[in-house]
Parts: sequence; structure tokens; C-alpha cells
Amino acid sequence: MRIGFIGLGIMGKPMAKNLLAADFDVTVFDLNTAAIQELAALGAKPAMSPAETAEGQDVIFTMLPAHPHVEAVLFGENGVAEAVKQGAIVVDMSSISPVYSKQFAAQLAEKGVHFIDAPVSGGEPKAIDGTLAIMAGGQPDIYEKAYPALEAMGGQIILVGDTGSGTTAKLANQIMVNVNIAAMSEALVLAAKAGIDVEKMYQAIRGGLAGSAVLDAKVPLILERNFVAGGRIDINAKDLTNVLDTGSALGVSLPLSGQVLEMYEEMKAEGKGADDHGGLVQHYEKLAGVKVQKEVNAK
Repeated sequence: MRIGFIGLGIMGKPMAKNLLAADFDVTVFDLNTAAIQELAALGAKPAMSPAETAEGQDVIFTMLPAHPHVEAVLFGENGVAEAVKQGAIVVDMSSISPVYSKQFAAQLAEKGVHFIDAPVSGGEPKAIDGTLAIMAGGQPDIYEKAYPALEAMGGQIILVGDTGSGTTAKLANQIMVNVNIAAMSEALVLAAKAGIDVEKMYQAIRGGLAGSAVLDAKVPLILERNFVAGGRIDINAKDLTNVLDTGSALGVSLPLSGQVLEMYEEMKAEGKGADDHGGLVQHYEKLAGVKVQKEVNAK
């Protein structure tokens, strides 16, 4: 299987590395030439454009920030659609609205090209170790053809349904992750303001019903004041915007998602959009006049 991979950011770069580690023939492209060179040093073939990345490939992966980037890479000048061969599979692993997934699938189908929407969850750590949760939408036979490559990047890979099902599942995932982060932040700030040892509180509750993957992933970083992004606030704000747009189209009220989005927008305005979404705790800290940190909590 010959693979093209477009988008070598926080998530895409380790994902492409895992494809190389699984001995796939991989051609890569990104606007960041340093990222291309890093992958080339590991055996990837460098490309100068999305079109060059797609030429002759069996499967083309895209891992990009938002739908305008995906659209430009697929259908813009020197885009994938200009060079992709008939019968190839485009797998978009970006987090976008299912509206666009269905649109892109229809446009590619006119060229005899298949499409799968396959967004991921797990953040940078799981992208690095190749255990991402991958939720896919598309035709079962096409999904089966792409599965060996997906397996190199994911630990749990599920075909949820038809085109758009994967991106819809990711929207649901983002509601749960980001609302969970907000609830966790409220709890941590309450404990810090009360003056108890937050690290010990975390150890006490993590094995109970309040325990979660979010809790275990984010609390240790918060206690160390490490807000280096595994999942950026601005990207998650984009995802929650897609959530609310989809909810509006379906007539579904999503008040908690709306509240978290408002907090993210405030943090973006404060210049913290590139922080990890666990950094949302800083919003609550500002309101409470307290800092959540290891051992000593400053009031």
C-alpha cells in the first residue's frame, strides 16, 4: 500500500512516523518544511505540494486544523484532486463538521475517488504510541482496504456508519472531553481554594466514579503547571463551534458546550489559545484568586 500523508503537526507527525515504523511506503507534505525533513530522515518521501503527495498513492491521509484547510488541500491549486488516481482512498482524520465530510466525499466521488472521515481522539501521547481511538465513517469495503494503515496509528478503530458518522462521533467525543475538563477545573479550583492538598485529593478520587482518562491525563500536568499543548484551546474551540453549529442544524440544545466555548474564547482573547485545553483551569483560577499546583497552593 502506497500512502500519502498531508499535515505534520502535533498529531500528524507522530501518526506518519507510526506508518513508517509499520513499513508503509509514505510520501509526506506540510507547509512546515522542517517537519518534512524530519520525516524524510526516517524514510519518508518528501513532496512539494498536496498534488505531488497524492500522485500514484493508494491512500491519502489528511490531518489538518479545520475544514478550510482540508478543502484547500483537496481541491485548491496543486491539490489532491488534481493528481489522485481513480479508485484511491482519501482518509480525512481532521476534526471537522460532518456537513463538510459529506461534501468532500461527493466531490471526490465525481472523480472516482473514495472518501472516509476518520477523526481521532487521544491527543499527542496516543498519537505517539499509536493507540489513538479512531472513529470512521464510510463504506465498509473501502474502510477494510484502509484498515491496515489505520491499525498502524490506532488502538481502537471503529467504523461508526456511513460518511459523516466518524466526524459526528468526534463531535460527541469533544463535548464529553471538553465539558469534563471544565468540570475537573471547577473541582480542582474548589479544592485549592479550600486549602487541601490537590494532588492527594486527585489520588483519593481517581479510582472512583469521578475517575476518567481526562482526569489522569490532565491533572498531573496542571499540578506541574505544564500547559504545553497536546490539544490546543483554539483547536478545541473550533471543534465546539462545529458542535454548536451541528446542534443548531439538528435542533439540539447544547448549553454546557456553549459555556465551555465561551470560556475558551475568553482565553483566546487573553493570548492563551495555543495552551493545552487542560489550561482551562487558569480561567477558573482567575475567578477564584487561587492557583492549582503541586504541594503548595498559592492563595
